[in-house]
Amino acid sequence: MNNRERVRAIMHYEAYDRMPLVSFGYWNETLEKWHREGHITKEEAENYADNNKFDKSVMKKLGFDFNWTGGVGVNSFFMPGFKREELYTESDGSVVVRDENGLLIKIKPGVVSIPSHAGTTLTGREAWEELYLPKLAYADERVDFEAMKKAHDRITRDGMPVYLHAGSLYGKIRDMLGVEELAYLYADDEDLYIEIIDTIGNLAYLTTKRALESGLTFDYAHFWEDICFKTGPLIRPSLFKEYVGPWYKKITDELKKHGVDIVSVDCDGKIDELVPIWLENGVNTMFPIEVGTWRASFDVWRNLYGRELRGVGGMDKRVFAQDKAAVDKEIERLKPLVDMGGYIPCPDHRIAPDAKWENVAYYCEKFRKVFG
Repeated sequence: MNNRERVRAIMHYEAYDRMPLVSFGYWNETLEKWHREGHITKEEAENYADNNKFDKSVMKKLGFDFNWTGGVGVNSFFMPGFKREELYTESDGSVVVRDENGLLIKIKPGVVSIPSHAGTTLTGREAWEELYLPKLAYADERVDFEAMKKAHDRITRDGMPVYLHAGSLYGKIRDMLGVEELAYLYADDEDLYIEIIDTIGNLAYLTTKRALESGLTFDYAHFWEDICFKTGPLIRPSLFKEYVGPWYKKITDELKKHGVDIVSVDCDGKIDELVPIWLENGVNTMFPIEVGTWRASFDVWRNLYGRELRGVGGMDKRVFAQDKAAVDKEIERLKPLVDMGGYIPCPDHRIAPDAKWENVAYYCEKFRKVFG
């Protein structure tokens, strides 16, 4: 079997020869450290991107089979994006920048972290209609059949699973407004709040539908959200169910018409309150299942929702900073989860700079011995 066949079999509770070793990439600082230590080349460290040739080279050295986030994409957001520009410098040296999403962010010199939020270009309906709506208009050129086929053929030629990226129905709205402004928008202008969700949802639906008309076959579809913190969702679940849920349902129904019945969502944080909403609207695979401070574990959700729910992730990447005994213990913890079926272990986020190369390589070696 190749990895494409393995993923299909595992997600449909069919027999397979071994569990694939799935990656979710690395921090840039991790790659820089591993280059300084002599494990990877400067070219690999500087030119890495998910599933490009440098990613494949690093995965081969460590022992991973493929990166879950590899697939075929369409343009279901801004076309074009905002021009990134520096707006002003504050007294402490922080630079306020308008990014590609129209969000105003504060970048502190020498600080490697998520930039702090300083405002948004989306200041109300006038800005929405003048600056945002034109960038979110549907056009056939958002779906490049030739580029899709080229990417699809490259991935399948390597025997890897291929996904269709179906968009982001709320995460990209958060990227436009920021968490605080998005929360206030519902209270200040509910009609605009709903219109933004519907515009983004409809564009994702139309581009996904167009992509499916290409005739290419996909092993799964994939959404990106990142709308949860360590204590729970950044949106009230009842609002998510009422306004965002129907767009998931419309898109996943279209996917099923074209034979795509495995649909995953990438959402960090404590997602427990959103899992049943995703599941009832056709999103049946959770990723990356962050263990984090709240000890997320796939078996808890499986016990609640049954075999319709699948998962990819849930491997506590923090053990990579410890020792081989910690890696062994983590693999033992994963055994009963794998035995449940419909689950593929994967580091629960990008591997951080405190990870030791030898521990990651050992994880891959031990994983192969234990899981086939």
